[in-house]
Amino acid sequence: MRLIRNAFAILPALLLMANVSSPLAGNNNIVKQLHAGVAKTVALIDHYADWNLTAIGLSKEAFDYAFKGYNYLKEKNLLNNSEVLTIVDYSKPSSQKRLYVLDMNTGELLFNSLVAHGRNSGLEYANDFSNAEESHKTSLGFFITMSTYNGNNGYSLRLQGCEKGINDNALERAIVMHGAAYVNENFVNSNGYLGRSYGCPAVPENLNKKIIETIKNGSCMFLYHPTKKYTAVSKILNS
Repeated sequence: MRLIRNAFAILPALLLMANVSSPLAGNNNIVKQLHAGVAKTVALIDHYADWNLTAIGLSKEAFDYAFKGYNYLKEKNLLNNSEVLTIVDYSKPSSQKRLYVLDMNTGELLFNSLVAHGRNSGLEYANDFSNAEESHKTSLGFFITMSTYNGNNGYSLRLQGCEKGINDNALERAIVMHGAAYVNENFVNSNGYLGRSYGCPAVPENLNKKIIETIKNGSCMFLYHPTKKYTAVSKILNS
């Protein structure tokens, strides 16, 4: 409530900037837009703070970007499963648990797991990304989870890239979520980093099916990295 009171306390200043002295004296549409803008900002702040996402190691920038894209896809009716949001923070080293699955109704952390990046994206850190076939690199951006299948890597989840030129070749590249024997604490303890995939966000074998069953069939997945090569050109983030 304090956040809401503080946010609406700045409304008079916003009205003054818009050359509106009061809701009665000015343009009601402008006032409604200002209220809506403040309310949207409050909602964003409330989710990150109230869900205490700092405590689970999820950065505010990663969440803010993910939340914006989640809402963008949801408003366009592209999410059949809007109950969950998956965020992978590739700014973190592969030795850390950098995959987060959030319940979007309660803010509950459903999964926090190790996750691999592409072998040509880097060793301990992912720092080079691509949408090209045979690049064996990770693609950034927003994906929608699709159907499951049993393939060479066992139970797997197809991913549809939502951003043209950034990740829209995901299906052709067979970029999927799957379990992998090189994604576990023992591998990290022996090598200092995870094994790497051909670009897939591979997860531990003992969590693979549980995660996939939770996020399959139309939920939002966001693969994050702060590189300007992505954030500056993403139409979703800049919408």
